[in-house]
Amino acid sequence: TKVCNYADDTTFFACDFNLDSLMNRLEHDSMLAIEWFDNNYMKLNQDKCHLLISGYKHEAIWAKVGEAKIWESKEQKLLGKTIDNKLSFDEHVLTLCKKAGQKLSALARVSNYMSFDKRRMLFKAFVESQFAYSPLVWMFHSRKTNSRINYIHERALRLVYEDNFSPFEELLKKDNSFKIHHKNIQLLAIELFKVKNNISNDIMNGIFETRKSSYNLRSQTDFYTGQVKTNHYGIDSLRYMATKVWDMIPINIRNQENLEMFKSKIKKWEPEECQCKLCLNYINGLGYYM
Repeated sequence: TKVCNYADDTTFFACDFNLDSLMNRLEHDSMLAIEWFDNNYMKLNQDKCHLLISGYKHEAIWAKVGEAKIWESKEQKLLGKTIDNKLSFDEHVLTLCKKAGQKLSALARVSNYMSFDKRRMLFKAFVESQFAYSPLVWMFHSRKTNSRINYIHERALRLVYEDNFSPFEELLKKDNSFKIHHKNIQLLAIELFKVKNNISNDIMNGIFETRKSSYNLRSQTDFYTGQVKTNHYGIDSLRYMATKVWDMIPINIRNQENLEMFKSKIKKWEPEECQCKLCLNYINGLGYYM
């Protein structure tokens, strides 16, 4: 297995085509961790151990960790993000929407006593910021959830600008801003620039693999996507969509000399040609279209 550590939080994870092999690896490495804890005068808190399995299976699964039997969960909170076994992140984003809605309601109660600058500052700090924590993890969620984010964002802009009639797009122009999803695409582009220019970390380098070829082909992209066979785990995945995002960025922005220059350019760029399921139009019974 591989291990992710953050402070006192230790997470083992692995991928395998065979479920039995996967469970054996997790249980084996968990025992090694318990032995290491014992040898270093530490103790594992088995009540805080959880198991998440994403993929197709016919029955509930459990793992033996020390003397405890850990049954799989449908969802668990890890470092402030709710991860579900379907990797949809709908529950996590709905929680963000709930928090943002509560902050917005509080702001609405006192907005009449504030200047425009104060309202906008509080909106940025307490409402919009709810969607700024690790958005790459959950950014390609469902269209229904995305509509809810846009609804909260629109309500907030109407409150800040005291405008109950202009469409959402006009409010965004007033604010010199973009939709939350478009901001997340900009953040994704920044991470891709860092990977391409070898200034990123090992985790990002492992997700976004640069293409290495001695041939300079017109159709060749800078990042490797691999073969995809499904929508949810393939076409809608971060790795696959990242390549599509990078390819639609204008070449003059992609070829900036350094990260600061790239950031200044990309934050003014609107991904109007994005082909992800959240940006494409949809007709019930017919499907998506540009």
